[in-house]
Amino acid sequence: MAMVCLSDFEAYAKKYLPKIAWDYFAAGADDCTTRDENILAYKRIRFRPRMLRDVSVVDIRTKILGSEISFPVGIAPTGFHQLAWPDGEKSTARAARAMNTCYIASTYSTCTLEEISAAAPGGLRWFQLYIHRPRAASQQLVQRAEALGFQGLVLTADLPYTGKRRDDVRNGFRLPAHMKVKNLEGAFEVCKMSPSFHDCSEYGLPPNSLDPSVTWNDIYWLRSLTRLPIIIKGILTREDAELAVRHGVQGIIVSNHGGRQLDEGPATIDALVEVVEAVRGRVEVYVDGGIRKGSDVLKALALGAKCVFIGRPALWGLAYKGEEGLQDVLRILQDEFRLSMALAGKYFVCKWVLQMFLHASPI
Repeated sequence: MAMVCLSDFEAYAKKYLPKIAWDYFAAGADDCTTRDENILAYKRIRFRPRMLRDVSVVDIRTKILGSEISFPVGIAPTGFHQLAWPDGEKSTARAARAMNTCYIASTYSTCTLEEISAAAPGGLRWFQLYIHRPRAASQQLVQRAEALGFQGLVLTADLPYTGKRRDDVRNGFRLPAHMKVKNLEGAFEVCKMSPSFHDCSEYGLPPNSLDPSVTWNDIYWLRSLTRLPIIIKGILTREDAELAVRHGVQGIIVSNHGGRQLDEGPATIDALVEVVEAVRGRVEVYVDGGIRKGSDVLKALALGAKCVFIGRPALWGLAYKGEEGLQDVLRILQDEFRLSMALAGKYFVCKWVLQMFLHASPI
């Protein structure tokens, strides 16, 4: 079967991945209302296309924090890529480099930062950080990432505790014996010693290993550890966007963790406008969650995002054909985005005039 759109990759992954892996990737919190709303919210936005605009040349390149990427779609941080493909995050890094875009590597990778870096030298990579107890483990990760040439530090702010993902509870999800949370191997000895899932309930780490005491003041702590620009992920409100700017971050990812944390919060595309208005261009704003078509990318950028990041679709691409499959996913989004720009009558990212371009229409 020809893989024509991202839903084709989703169907393939659902059919061929082991159920426990599919359920882990697909899971949302509680009733999955926010997970599903992330997608549905895009369908309520309509274009106002302009005609006779000379779209014979369409330039889809952009820059994020000064680095040029081939089009405004990067790969969001997601955990445990070896559940989708044997080479795991190494394949993800290679695909991102081949497509000249940004890959945000997760703390919960099944390959080490060193392996990811070696797999795709010269690629644009940021590192996503969860802060754990003890803090020394997080400090070492930040310093390793900077030494390896990662170019940004992404602090996830919406996970003081893991959301309730019902299928993972039903399945008693745990990593297969041959997989490890490689970047934290040795930091928590309990999981190595215990065969019981209940002693390693937080996805391969001991219970309560995340540090729920993290506050805005910890931005200053991170800034004392690294010269990397800090991007904060998980912002959904004007108030938190203003606090992020006040605390000196260089970027914000509007994110609800793919609907995996607090259910019944806002869809990210709906929260985006509020965040963009609050920061008033002082920092770059990105968004993840619910992007399934090139036209979704265009809607997000028209509403003020500098770039979008995809999570689950990247995993579907890996499940299909590893590095090659993920490149296929990115290429489809790239082609759809270029076509959507041309058909909407916009040929340069920098020339968008938002009020003339979109309106929201409930359906």
